[in-house]
Amino acid sequence: MAASATSQPVTFETPRGNRRLTATKRFVRAQPLATFGLLVLMLALVVAVVGPSVAPKDPYETSILNSLQTPSSEHWFGTDNLGRDVFSRVLVATRFSLLLGVTATVAGIALATVLGLFSGYVGGTVDTVIQRLVDAAMGIPFLLFLLMVVTMIGASFMTIALVIGFYNGVTNSRVVRGSVLGVKQEMYIDAARSVGVPPGIILFRHVLPNVMATVIIITSLTLGASVLAESSLSFLGYGVPPPDPTWGQMMGIEARPYITKGPWMAVFPGIALTIVVFSINVLGDGLRDVLDPRLRGR
Repeated sequence: MAASATSQPVTFETPRGNRRLTATKRFVRAQPLATFGLLVLMLALVVAVVGPSVAPKDPYETSILNSLQTPSSEHWFGTDNLGRDVFSRVLVATRFSLLLGVTATVAGIALATVLGLFSGYVGGTVDTVIQRLVDAAMGIPFLLFLLMVVTMIGASFMTIALVIGFYNGVTNSRVVRGSVLGVKQEMYIDAARSVGVPPGIILFRHVLPNVMATVIIITSLTLGASVLAESSLSFLGYGVPPPDPTWGQMMGIEARPYITKGPWMAVFPGIALTIVVFSINVLGDGLRDVLDPRLRGR
């Protein structure tokens, strides 16, 4: 009698690296503008890290004899009223402006995630108290809140970053809460509860991973807003104290008195700010289109 051979199903599993490469190619084809924004943001982060070491001139060195020189081969972006090289200062300002925005965004997203998770999942009195605090925060104009706090406690890199992060975290927590409320109604959450899974495990193992798409979208959109908030504060003279440069400071308290004699003092930092914020915003829009299931297929 012939032995019967049992056939085993043959499966072909795509390596994880190939899946990531395929997903990356698909994103580049579907979101070319967002890809451009990502590349510009990565370049800006590199400049923020290595900018001071590659600056052609000392951004803090003054020379009255070289004040208000027009852009030239020696000073690509010209010089300011104190003779400092504007190009070198734009490079160094990238560190303060962009890294402050990143710090504020990280702090704000962490706070928004924690508040949104507990407010949406716990509900009841906890949800009511948190949402009333959110309503109170949203009733205060953002810039006015920044000016008030910075005036009271003083301006420094970390202070400004934490204040911006706190405001953005409180207001963005409502978006996270909305996603949590949707996930909370899913059947797998009810199944986990029915078998006695502790609430903390449900919250961090089942709810949090399913709201991460929303958190990523908020992160990308909040980064641009944080950079603009710091620039607005510095433009008014309440940002990072001199002589450390930021884009807003260079356009504001430094360039305003010389806007007719040396417009390049404000133009080049403004271009840098515009390009970076535009890139962050288009990257956020692209991530929203990819990660938000309600926008798929449009």
